[in-house]
Amino acid sequence: MSPVTAELTIGELAERSGVATSALRFYEREGLINSRRTTGNQRRYHRTTLRRVAFIRASQNVGIPLALIAEVLAFLPKDAPPTQEFWRRASHCWQEALDERIHKMEQLRNRFIRCIGCGCLSFSECALVNPDDKLAEQGPGPHLLDRT
Repeated sequence: MSPVTAELTIGELAERSGVATSALRFYEREGLINSRRTTGNQRRYHRTTLRRVAFIRASQNVGIPLALIAEVLAFLPKDAPPTQEFWRRASHCWQEALDERIHKMEQLRNRFIRCIGCGCLSFSECALVNPDDKLAEQGPGPHLLDRT
């Protein structure tokens, strides 16, 4: 067994977290995680970055956009790991947005079930394909098919 070090290379962080190195670089560009550079310009991540990456992935898995995750992580000091209390506060902040998403998904599911019962999939009448007949405002023609 190797000794526990205070810092991880990007490869070690990727292996330990299960997140691709390209995603880690993206997270760093977006300010979600940070690293220091060695004299050879290699990234070195503090061990606490593992918990930040876990927090990011868990948040993404429940549908939280990276922009919102970044806003919340900005409250933590640079190398501080998210704690249980931090997670509790973040989830409390996101509760309303998650409830609204769930409500919209339930509406979509119910609309889809009705649509399956109908089976029309008419571009002019279907509430799923053309909600509130918004395409009629654009005049005649295959507006959905013309998009490139």
